[in-house]
Amino acid sequence: MMLSLLFAASLVSHQTPSPSDVDTEDHLLAALYDVISGPAGKERDWNRMRSLFAKDASMAVAFERQNGEVRDFEFNVEKYIQLSGPELLKKGFYEHEIGRRSERFGHIEQVFSSYESRYDPKDPKPFERGVNALQLFFDGKRWWIRTIIWEGETPKLKLPGSLLRRSEVH
Repeated sequence: MMLSLLFAASLVSHQTPSPSDVDTEDHLLAALYDVISGPAGKERDWNRMRSLFAKDASMAVAFERQNGEVRDFEFNVEKYIQLSGPELLKKGFYEHEIGRRSERFGHIEQVFSSYESRYDPKDPKPFERGVNALQLFFDGKRWWIRTIIWEGETPKLKLPGSLLRRSEVH
């Protein structure tokens, strides 16, 4: 019983979400893409960002160095805000989902969400495409992001066709 209470307490985010951001997996992912997107000079709604993630949620980026070494860089939501906030404020940044593959079991869901990133939504070509791999949790009332790791497309690593469209398996 004590372990259950400790676990439940660890899920409590320090921000109250908009119910329409966390009532479905679709809304949760839409809110995630929306909250990081915006024009240069527009401060992002970091409290909204915080409200999407479980307390102690993990974020990471996977990448290959020029020497071929593959690494990941792990951080939390607060570190993401600290590192990305100034850049997002300085430059316009828009990211949207272009495909998704999901699998759900009970209260957990694994999502591969492919994305395109642009500095301006009118840019003809994205400056980056890649995949966000997310683990979601439904506590009976709302959805939480527990983990997210992403990797950008490279000349050697292309998005597969299965992630250029939406296909959900439940």
